[in-house]
Amino acid sequence: MASFKIDENLPVEVAEMLGAAGHDATTIFDQNMIGELDPKVASVCKAENRALITLDLDFADIRTYPPSEFPGLITLRPINQAKPTVLALVGQLVELLETGEPLSGHLWIVQETGLRVR
Repeated sequence: MASFKIDENLPVEVAEMLGAAGHDATTIFDQNMIGELDPKVASVCKAENRALITLDLDFADIRTYPPSEFPGLITLRPINQAKPTVLALVGQLVELLETGEPLSGHLWIVQETGLRVR
């Protein structure tokens, strides 16, 4: 199973959902990293060998955050950011993690309509 860092822009239930599916997930809140700049978050994810899950589209910029340098980057693109919508999309993500699609070294963009991998 994979290890994840859950960005502060996501509900803490995301970590619980991943944990229930057998993954190791910690949140920005767990590590008192609230308000840290993106480069610091990226650095910590690399150091801890954790894939980042976020709503922050800055992490989808492959020039700034080359996927090959990370244990995985996942940007969620829900139709809106209401908590039930986000959690439903995370449910889809949990299912996608079971497909065997490689995450390390890749950017996943997860939408209700499917998965794009870069």
